[in-house]
Amino acid sequence: MGAHLLTVTDWSSLVRPSLVGLEPYRPGPSVSELRKEHGLDEIAKLNWNEDLFGPLPGALDAVKDELVNAWMYPEQAYSDLREAVAGWLELPPDTIVPAHGIQALIAAVAHAFIREGDTVVVPQPTYGLYAQVSAGAGARVVRIPNRDFRLDLPALVDAARTESARLIWICDPNNPTGSLIEQDEWSEFVSALPEGTVAVVDEAYREYVDPERRVAREADVQAGRPVVLLRTFSKIFGLAGLRLGYAVAHQELAPFLDVVQEPFNVNRAALAAGRACLAYPERIDERRRESGEARALLARLLAEAGIGSLPSEANFLLAHVGGDDAALAGELVVRGFLVRPGSEFGLDGWVRVTVGPPPLMERFARELAAVREAIPR
Repeated sequence: MGAHLLTVTDWSSLVRPSLVGLEPYRPGPSVSELRKEHGLDEIAKLNWNEDLFGPLPGALDAVKDELVNAWMYPEQAYSDLREAVAGWLELPPDTIVPAHGIQALIAAVAHAFIREGDTVVVPQPTYGLYAQVSAGAGARVVRIPNRDFRLDLPALVDAARTESARLIWICDPNNPTGSLIEQDEWSEFVSALPEGTVAVVDEAYREYVDPERRVAREADVQAGRPVVLLRTFSKIFGLAGLRLGYAVAHQELAPFLDVVQEPFNVNRAALAAGRACLAYPERIDERRRESGEARALLARLLAEAGIGSLPSEANFLLAHVGGDDAALAGELVVRGFLVRPGSEFGLDGWVRVTVGPPPLMERFARELAAVREAIPR
């Protein structure tokens, strides 16, 4: 009997062509791995913009109480969370589309709108997943540089018109700069959107912004303008590990987003925690003030050390350290701090730092100043 020749499958020839050449998101070494490598008892995670103050009061108790129901699938309609979010925002429940985090919603939006060969417009720098998911869906990505570290909305609209773009991705406040779009800027932008272009606005850091300064885009959604809003419980609510987010979409669009999401994609523990967070809106305001005070403290301490930072409306600062930001970040790891090197965003000489409780900010500012003196610039 002759030997059978085994043929190794060439998977790159079988998957969607637009995926070939794209790199998956790689988070890097875990905190436990870094602690072991450097002999550290603790490492402060100032690199991923998690809320370092922890979950809002009541969330963990709600999770504990819900675990007895872990044997059951969550309710597919997520009606309790929809109604809680809608009541908090004073919106109809059928405009709320729950999902397991903004990342899942970015994929759902791309799946719903992008056809092979479409164009999308993305600011540069901003959150990298917009471009990656769009390219994976078969879109051509046009990047528009920011101006003075702020989104250049007129240039984004011009590019969308010139390129007949399907989507414009917006992050407000923007990651990694922390810059905020003003109301008059937004009004001009949304009025100038070309026909056939949808603005997808990631508002992950919205709750850190003073309510008087927030752009209320819900009215645009309800009016039927081509606007979709993405929001999360990962940031100010402190639930990043539970993966919970939602879209605010027009009633006619929301069912399409539900169609492209997998059923039961939000777990019961996350749904319970989200409802608990919304039961006491005053606690959200308290966390916003707490985070704002910590951000102001960090900015002041850095300034006193001769390190400038950009004005930020989020739970992080982009600080100008000069020189080799990656080497500086490496030295900070040895001292027990993780930060995000700006060179990963194309911002050489900068680092992005998540804000947290004042004692942590004071320790970090001292260590950053010391490391910066030791790194050539």
